[in-house]
This record gives sequence, structure tokens and C-alpha cells, in this order.
Amino acid sequence: MSGTFIHATAVVVGTTGLLFIGPSGSGKTILALAAVEGARRAGLFSAFVGDDQVLIASEGGVIIARQPPVIAGLAEIRGSAIVPVFHVPAAVMDYAVRPVALEGVERIAPEDERAELAPGISLPLIRLPHGDGVDPTLRLGLLLAAQAHKMH
Repeated sequence: MSGTFIHATAVVVGTTGLLFIGPSGSGKTILALAAVEGARRAGLFSAFVGDDQVLIASEGGVIIARQPPVIAGLAEIRGSAIVPVFHVPAAVMDYAVRPVALEGVERIAPEDERAELAPGISLPLIRLPHGDGVDPTLRLGLLLAAQAHKMH
């Protein structure tokens, strides 16, 4: 497998690949779990690609995330346990999602913000506020719909 290992959690929700990025302890895994479970409850396909570390590569104009075999099908719930999750070995990633705490965050993110993942590899960035009791999947759904609307 060629590519670059990065500290991230990758999931697929419906047909959209989401790469949760940010420092350790920022909420990547729990927000990714919420997105996958929320999609599943809504009747959409959803699966993990990899938790904590993923291999990313640019192939044919798209960004592919792959799971390292040693942690395939596992997700860590910080402070509690490592749990089995439904997973796929690889998927196209469409957006990077950065969890952000609401305290001290800008009210509106910069227009057309991108996340640099590795040299020459970037994705459109969605900042996902969390930690105030609002269902993060509601915010994520609204933000993804706004991104799709901007594309058309």
C-alpha cells in the first residue's frame, strides 16, 4: 500500500467520505461514531474505514483512505474500550471534518477552507462544533447540505 499515514478517522456516510482530523482527544472518533450511527438510523449505508490512523493517497484525482489491517474493524472510545465497528477497507474521501469546541471559535469559518493532509493532498474542510448538547449529526447534515449546495 502506498500513501501517507495520518492521524485521522475515516468513515463513509451514504456515498460521502468523511475524514475526521484534529489533535488527539478532540472528539474525532466519537463524532465519527455518531455520524455512522445517525446515518444507519436514517436508513443510509455507513461504515468506518479506519480509526486513529489511516493511509491516504491521491489516485486518479480523488483522495482514497485505507485502513491499516492491524486495526481494521476497531474504534477506540477514549477512556473506555476498543469496540468492533462495521467497516470497509477503503473509500473515496470528499471532506475533512475538524471537531471544534464552541468556546473561542470564530462565528463563521473562512470561505472555501481546505485541510492540508499531506504534501499535495487536501480536502475541503468542514468545522464541526460540538460539546454543547446539540446532536452533532444534525449540524453535520446541515453543513454537508450547504457544501453540496455550493457545488451546484
